Amino acid sequence: MKPFDPASALSARTSAIEEIAIIAMAQKARELKAQGADVVSLTIGEPDFDTPAAIRQATVDAMNAGFTHYAPIAGYPELRAAIADRLNQDNAIPVEPAGVVLSNGAKQALTNACFATLDAGDEVILIAPFWAAYEGIVKMAGGVPVIVSAGADTAFKPTIEQVAGAMTDRTKLIMLNSPSNPSGAVWNADELQALAGLVQSHPRCLVLSDEIYEDIWFEERPTSIASLPGMFERTITVNGFSKAYAMTGWRVGYSASCEPLAKAISKVQGTFTAGGNAFAQQGALAAITGPRDGVDAMRASYHRRRDLIVSLLGDIPGIKVVSPPASFYVFPDISGLLGKAAGNTRLETDVEFCHWLLDEYHLATVPGSAFGGPGCIRLSFAAGDDDITTAMSRLAEAAATLV
Repeated sequence: MKPFDPASALSARTSAIEEIAIIAMAQKARELKAQGADVVSLTIGEPDFDTPAAIRQATVDAMNAGFTHYAPIAGYPELRAAIADRLNQDNAIPVEPAGVVLSNGAKQALTNACFATLDAGDEVILIAPFWAAYEGIVKMAGGVPVIVSAGADTAFKPTIEQVAGAMTDRTKLIMLNSPSNPSGAVWNADELQALAGLVQSHPRCLVLSDEIYEDIWFEERPTSIASLPGMFERTITVNGFSKAYAMTGWRVGYSASCEPLAKAISKVQGTFTAGGNAFAQQGALAAITGPRDGVDAMRASYHRRRDLIVSLLGDIPGIKVVSPPASFYVFPDISGLLGKAAGNTRLETDVEFCHWLLDEYHLATVPGSAFGGPGCIRLSFAAGDDDITTAMSRLAEAAATLV
């Protein structure tokens, strides 16, 4: 008998999931830093601010008050009610508290929604460039990703005809991310209305709308597709506290939908993890019901940084950049630098370019291929001005050496 190989016991679904490039590049950057290299990293989409003090204090108070036991599977009623009220007032989404399900971060809310709605072979439209985790989540839930691509020439948003052409009788979900990671693209009300008409013409299609960056906008506040006529019953809205309130480590996200969908989502959550962190939910309650000064101040800082990084990118020959109207990412097109030589090495792909940048210039970025956008790179400007300026100086220096 041959020696047992543990890898032979792995399921086909896990074997089909590739390592997320964001995590891989961030890990490589950390390893170089540990070796003493002066690495500037613009990889991870995480606010560089601390969670506001009032939220932290409310959480400490909650722990001292006994919020250290299991929480209800769908979340504490007072937090569900506060989220519903916020969505009613600010987003015009007519959700009831019973339609809100708290989760361990927005990523779990997305996963819950996919497991609650997808059967094996159901198709899910992903609009590229898209967040790297989407494809893996869909596959884990038994769905089939169908990719619709858009580039900088259309502000990273496909035409409605492109989306319509990708739909079949097996289409179950359209995953919408507005504002978008990695491009910062925002679908305006007219574009969302056209998409809504397409969805409503299909017998069973839903929208899974990831709105985690909705509070980080620079032009005008984004519209929620669930607020449009006839779309609440067709939409699962996902959001959380990580980005707007600088609470990434707290892992508090949520979904909002009509009650039949929410019950199914809660059933999935109860199977996988039960309720989310008890005292973190009390911090989230303080966040959503408290003053928004901190959120506004962080958004103003991101706005200024957006202008800085876009200006610096615009001065680098071979790079095209679309100024993002929201989020804290920019997704420049570096195809003008590809196919050129760096010493004895010719850089043919964005992946090779990013590894070269990190190895030779100690600048960590993420290849656009990880998001379904080859020929681009993602830069996070959730970083200080000095880091942004240094990073762009290194990028300009690197670009100038290519021949």
